[in-house]
Amino acid sequence: MLREYYPTFLEAFAGKSATNLASTEARAVLAIAPTPALGAALSKARIAAALRRAGRTRYVDQAAADIKAALRIPQLRQSALVEDAFGRQALALLATLDAACSGADDLGAAAADAFRQHPDYAITTSFPGLADSTGARVLAEIGDDRARFADAPALKAYASSAPVTRASGRSISVTYRRVKNDRLAAVGWLWAFIAATHCEPAKAHYRRRRDHGDRHSTALRHLFNRMLGQLYHCL
Repeated sequence: MLREYYPTFLEAFAGKSATNLASTEARAVLAIAPTPALGAALSKARIAAALRRAGRTRYVDQAAADIKAALRIPQLRQSALVEDAFGRQALALLATLDAACSGADDLGAAAADAFRQHPDYAITTSFPGLADSTGARVLAEIGDDRARFADAPALKAYASSAPVTRASGRSISVTYRRVKNDRLAAVGWLWAFIAATHCEPAKAHYRRRRDHGDRHSTALRHLFNRMLGQLYHCL
């Protein structure tokens, strides 16, 4: 709904997707500016105050200035009565979104608390890119049964990180597995991305794969494949 009637709000948060509304900052600003008219009238100080209430501590004034400028971008408008109705609908939907986000946060905190008590917690979180949330997701999909996978290649095939080589005559193709555990593959991509961003050895491995000719997703999958094998042997 916001995408159609209030596109500058999404633009204010670099939003190409409605998932940006799940951030506490976006929800805090939307609560005080549910319509384009209210958004255009917001002052920098009021936006900054909303960002601070949402928990932002760094570059608050710069972010507030950027949001203020984005909310003043000219756009197609509805009549005042229609905009007011859409604004009330936005606030109603925001209340539902706030409840969902709060529930997700509570669930995440409970999962993290349980994960910290697991005997494999220290090993799992010793890997770059695996913290309470990502580590719990990885361990939940792998399981703690040591006999579940015969070897590391079996786990890699389960996660679709290992490449598949197909040969027919003189033609050879190397692709990725489409039959996989989608949840483990998804968290594995996130794991590799975080590791390649913040860990120098992982970043160096990713860069070598890119220099070798791999695309971004392929290089991340190769990094995930390598770290997953290491995690298997550590466990």
